[in-house]
Amino acid sequence: MSREIVIEPGGGHRRYWRDLWEFRELFVFLAWRDISVRYKQTIIGVAWSILQPVVTMIVFTIVFGRLAALPSGGVPYPLLVFSAVLPWQFFATSLTASSDSLVSNREMISKIYFPRLALPSSAIIVHLVDMLIAFGVLLALMVFYQIWPTWRFVALVPLTGLAAAFALGSGLWFAALNVRYRDFRYLVPFMIQLGIYVSPVGFSSDIVPDNLRFIYSLNPMVGVIDGFRWAILGQDAPLYVPGFVLSILLVAIIFASGLRHFRGTERSFADVI
Repeated sequence: MSREIVIEPGGGHRRYWRDLWEFRELFVFLAWRDISVRYKQTIIGVAWSILQPVVTMIVFTIVFGRLAALPSGGVPYPLLVFSAVLPWQFFATSLTASSDSLVSNREMISKIYFPRLALPSSAIIVHLVDMLIAFGVLLALMVFYQIWPTWRFVALVPLTGLAAAFALGSGLWFAALNVRYRDFRYLVPFMIQLGIYVSPVGFSSDIVPDNLRFIYSLNPMVGVIDGFRWAILGQDAPLYVPGFVLSILLVAIIFASGLRHFRGTERSFADVI
C-alpha cells in the first residue's frame, strides 16, 4: 500500500518560526554566497566598501561644506558627513538587496520550500560586513581630527540595529510587492537616490528650522543619522530627542507591518514569481 506524503510549508503558521530556526544553516549559506559573489572577480576587492563612502564624503564635503558653506557646528565637515554616510550607505544598499532578493532567487523559490524570510534577511548581512570595513575609515578620521570616543560610542550597536530594522522592514514590503509588480524594482533605486538628499547626510539637521524638526523626523533615517552623530561626535552633536523617539516608533511600525504583509503574501510567491 503506497503512502502519500504532503509537504506543507512550515506546517502552516504554527511551525513557521521553528522552520526558520531549522533553516539557519541556509541563512548562513545565503549570506556567505552574497559576500562571495559581491567581491568575486573584482580588481580591488573589499576596497569597494571603503571607496564608495569615501567618495561620497568627498563630494558632499565639497558641495555642502565648501560651495554652500553650510554650518557644521564646530565639527570637521568630512567627519560630520562620514558619520552620516556610514548608516545611510548601510541602509540604502541593504534595502536595495532585500527588496530584490525574491526576484533574484526566483528559481530557488519555485523549486524548494524554505522560509522565504531567509532571503531578504540574509541579503542585509553582506552590507553589514561592508559597514564594518568602512568603520575603519571613521576611526582613522577621528584620530586625524583628534576626536576621541566617549561612552556614547556603545550606542552605535543598537543604532545599527535600528537602521537594519528599517531596511529590512521596508525591504519586506518592497520584496513582496516586487514579486507581483516588477515596477518596484525601478522605484526603489529612485527613492534611495532622492532619499540621500532629503536626509541629513551632507549637512547637519540643525539647519532645519525648529518648527519643522519634528515633521522632518518623519523620515526615520533622520533619527538614525542624528543618533550616529550623537554617538560619534559627543557633545558637538546634541540629539533632538522628540524626533529620535518618532524615528524609533516609525521603524517599529514599518518593520511590524512589513513582516505581516510579507507573511500574508508568502504562500503565493512560488506561483506568481
